Amino acid sequence: MKVTKKRVLLTGAALTALALGLSGCSASSETPDAGSAKNTLTVWVDADRAPVLKEAAAEFEKSSGVHVKLVQKDFGSILDQFIAQVPSGKGPDITIGAHDWIGNFVQNGVIQPVELGDKAAGFEKIATDAVTYQGKTYAVPYSIENIALLRNTALAPTAPTSYDDMIATGKAAGSANPFLIQLGPQADPYHLYPFQSSFDNPVFGRNADGSYNADDLTIGNEGGTRFANWLAQQGKEGNLNISITADIAKEKFNSGESPFLITGPWNVPDAEKAGIKLAVDPIPSAGGAPAQPFVGVQGFFISSKTANPLAANEFLTNYLATEKVQTALFEKGGRAPALTASFNAAASNPIVKAFGDVGRNGVPMPSVPAMGKVWQFWGVTQAAIISGEGDPTALWTKMTADIAAAIKG
Repeated sequence: MKVTKKRVLLTGAALTALALGLSGCSASSETPDAGSAKNTLTVWVDADRAPVLKEAAAEFEKSSGVHVKLVQKDFGSILDQFIAQVPSGKGPDITIGAHDWIGNFVQNGVIQPVELGDKAAGFEKIATDAVTYQGKTYAVPYSIENIALLRNTALAPTAPTSYDDMIATGKAAGSANPFLIQLGPQADPYHLYPFQSSFDNPVFGRNADGSYNADDLTIGNEGGTRFANWLAQQGKEGNLNISITADIAKEKFNSGESPFLITGPWNVPDAEKAGIKLAVDPIPSAGGAPAQPFVGVQGFFISSKTANPLAANEFLTNYLATEKVQTALFEKGGRAPALTASFNAAASNPIVKAFGDVGRNGVPMPSVPAMGKVWQFWGVTQAAIISGEGDPTALWTKMTADIAAAIKG
């Protein structure tokens, strides 16, 4: 939700007065002095981001008088712990997290909207779209992440113009695997989604404002049938193989066994260490429509139970939503910055720029709670189709019915 208003500068005295005037319990039982809880912001952050936030927290504390306590958490455990602890008042005031958690967060009533104000225009549109849910902005985004086509330029001097062109190039290079993509025993819908989208087969329809409509399960449309039959054919031809795991795909690419790997920026450093000369390209279309990867956005959320809502919003929007901090977070984690000024600076690196350009044409990962039911059936069905375990149309139709029933149930 874009709110146009002047930045509110909160002094230490003002924040303290505000905190004393707010009702509600302390946001974190981890605060050592219960008497000072309302003058403290407890922030959950993972180990990679903690050093950057430490400096921003010190600056905020000096300016406002409000202490910021950083509590390191394993990123994978934050979602469940936050939902479990916030209702009882034991959670933090602020947490780091992924945008596709928003639906569950809102459904459980554990976060509140963030007022970005005129700062919203300074972020990449894909980032603000991702953290917007039911017309409201629920996070300050800091990074954007997506997959693209990693190309070994020694084996493939030019980018493929289509999926068939990519296969032909891979075969001409003498590769047993014309291209590599991680699948595994339950396939990998995230990595396969660009191909699925190229068949005009999104998971959900969209509302007028661009948000996902969980009541419109478009995964079962005619494009889904075409995609399912394409999966079966690619499995039969050996282009898709569920024995190719993430590690195997990475190892084969870094050994020069294939010119192409569909992956994210997290695999770039090891490929470069292996001496692979890289280019990053858009994922080629298999179905005729653009191949759009899912885009994941990470950001910072404010607890619905914080005793310091204005202080929390001030810390996020005026200390973490800055070029200095967003650039530092990029330099630490390697994910493209969500703030446009920081992204433009990082884009001096052609790899970063290329991944970002692909991401700008991607789609946000659905954050609606119903997406959990999709994951439950999606990958296992794709794996069965690729492995030739039944009629692809029938398997896809059953998957769609199972997802619809699970959502209703």
